[in-house]
Amino acid sequence: MTHKAYFIVLDGGDGSGTSTHSQLLKGFLEYKGFKVYLTHEPSKSEIGKILRKFLKNKEIPPSTDALLFAADRDLHYHNEIKIKLDEGYIVISDRYLESSIIYQSIQSENISIEWIKQLNKFVGQPDLTIILDVDPKIALARKNEEQLEKFEDFEFLEKVRNLYLTRAKQEDYYTISSDDIIELVQEKIQKIVLDNLRNL
Repeated sequence: MTHKAYFIVLDGGDGSGTSTHSQLLKGFLEYKGFKVYLTHEPSKSEIGKILRKFLKNKEIPPSTDALLFAADRDLHYHNEIKIKLDEGYIVISDRYLESSIIYQSIQSENISIEWIKQLNKFVGQPDLTIILDVDPKIALARKNEEQLEKFEDFEFLEKVRNLYLTRAKQEDYYTISSDDIIELVQEKIQKIVLDNLRNL
């Protein structure tokens, strides 16, 4: 089945289910006959591997996180996402630029949203961004101690949630509550995606 390339991002606070719903969405779209490529951030690159280690380390400055995420994303976009888009795939990314904007700007008063955007100015923009909104109490209940990253506590996740919701309004992103059961949340995601694909 031939379709135009399309770049979809599922983003949201930790525990919102972006990974689960990205995988389910891929399966659904493939069932519908689309060519789909699923990816995630941090990427599989060597920079991405370093990032995964640093996300557990509280001694790493937020500015270093932001710089590494930008480097990883630049590589990720040009060496993976863009190639698949050029081949006519629907690309789904589990997290993207919005995660950096939210997490790094909240971690430090010295990091502005504009600076993060500037760092990431060479990467392509998604055609569709869906924010999965989750209550921080539910998010923390979905993770065990070993899965928690350095910034995962209730107060921080509350700030993350509020900024995601603010940014969603500003940027006209779709927002879906992921507090509901997986099937209901996925059904809402699928409807938004199909509605947008029909307009291509």
